[in-house]
Amino acid sequence: MIKLSFMSKININRLIILTIMSTLLAMFSSSLAGIEVGEKAPNFNLQDQHLKYHSLSDYKGEWVVIYFYPKDDTPGCTTQACGIRDAQKRIIKTKAVIFGISLDNVKSHQLFAKKYQLPFSILSDPDGRVSSSYNSLRDLLLFKIAKRNTFIIDPEGKIVKTYLDVDPKRHTQMILDDLISLQQ
Repeated sequence: MIKLSFMSKININRLIILTIMSTLLAMFSSSLAGIEVGEKAPNFNLQDQHLKYHSLSDYKGEWVVIYFYPKDDTPGCTTQACGIRDAQKRIIKTKAVIFGISLDNVKSHQLFAKKYQLPFSILSDPDGRVSSSYNSLRDLLLFKIAKRNTFIIDPEGKIVKTYLDVDPKRHTQMILDDLISLQQ
């Protein structure tokens, strides 16, 4: 058996920590490769909290806002969802449909929507395929969650605006401002 000096043990520990940190950094710093402004938005077919299926292709000719979020009933996600809820009338005036998407199951979405009286569809993406197709899936080794990203899709089905790692407190106003600007 090889005996290591105290300094060798410290250096090995540093190497292990640096390896873990660089792996985590690579996981968290993915780019939006494969989904850019001007490209056709990936289609989906997901179930909402009312057990209704929604496909993006069903909304051709309409403005669509898709926001991905990590987890039902957590502080940031609740702030984000309630901000959208409170702006629902202004969003309707822009003639836009809004969908929240996370990897939580339909039952979780039902409880979340009921607790906070959310009037829009929250779609369940349990395997993360749709989140991944929008490059909005964060794989944390032991579990996966959606990144807090948002996309505005025009009536032709093209992505016209992206928001990455949004601030839940300012998110809704940004969407409203951009929808109004884009629709002029």
